[in-house]
Amino acid sequence: METRQIQYFIEVAKREHVTEAADALHVAQSSVSRQIFNLENELGVKLFIREGRSVKLTPIGRIFFERMKQVWNLMEDAKREVEENLNPEKGTVRIAFPISMAAHTLPFIIYAFRTRYPEAKFQMSNALYYDLIDGVINGEFNLAMIAPMPNPEKEKKIKGATLFTENIVALIPLHHPLSDRKSIRLRDLKDDPFCVLPEGFVFREQVVGACNDAGFPPQIAFEGKDIDALKGLVSAGLGVALMPEMTLVDNTPRSTVMIPLSDENLTRSVGVIYPAQRKLLPTEALFYDFLLETYERLHEFKK
Repeated sequence: METRQIQYFIEVAKREHVTEAADALHVAQSSVSRQIFNLENELGVKLFIREGRSVKLTPIGRIFFERMKQVWNLMEDAKREVEENLNPEKGTVRIAFPISMAAHTLPFIIYAFRTRYPEAKFQMSNALYYDLIDGVINGEFNLAMIAPMPNPEKEKKIKGATLFTENIVALIPLHHPLSDRKSIRLRDLKDDPFCVLPEGFVFREQVVGACNDAGFPPQIAFEGKDIDALKGLVSAGLGVALMPEMTLVDNTPRSTVMIPLSDENLTRSVGVIYPAQRKLLPTEALFYDFLLETYERLHEFKK
């Protein structure tokens, strides 16, 4: 099995189209088809079902695809490790994050890191909570910012550290009857329509759970695809929303008011995770240590 065969197979499997894979690889379609044919002959199985110019993975092809993605990631990591050992300050950090950190948390820390290491590079992806954990485990990325931090006793395949804990706050329309309060209880919003994230978002689960703990099921009126969509719904006067406080730093939308919640334990932990079974590459290790140092310093400053 040759490296080129693995590379061509992965591209075809991702795109389910030989021509598109050939274009992405900048090679002739016949070359891709020949390498896939040779690979199938060597393995003695069919990896794809042909449907005209499109292809679909067979059941055994899908298993092989998942394994080959891990192999390819390890090979790429090995090449990067050799390069970065020569100069980790010029390497690449491959990191993923939830969309709620896109506006403030991640830009802040990347700017600070590149102030110290201006030639460092980043490859960034955003994903849902459980996809972040799975992506770290299977090698799609080596680091992920995440909230809340997973329970290390339940997730044996990852390690990491909590960087900080932030408050959950209420975002309500400007003309809401409670908009002049300095703080409220979550139960004060029991009769309001709620704007929440879609099913599958862990923060939605946290919001629903918090409301139930406060003694009422939330009246879910609208769903927004991300935090910014929720802000827009509240700004339009369509309901109230709970938000991680960090998402509203310098970014509270017009016609809304952010109000602290006096309920205990309405917080979320924010941290960084990495694979337990693999060593961080040199530049990523540098960034991980920088994260711990930066947030420890901020924590001490706030005391």
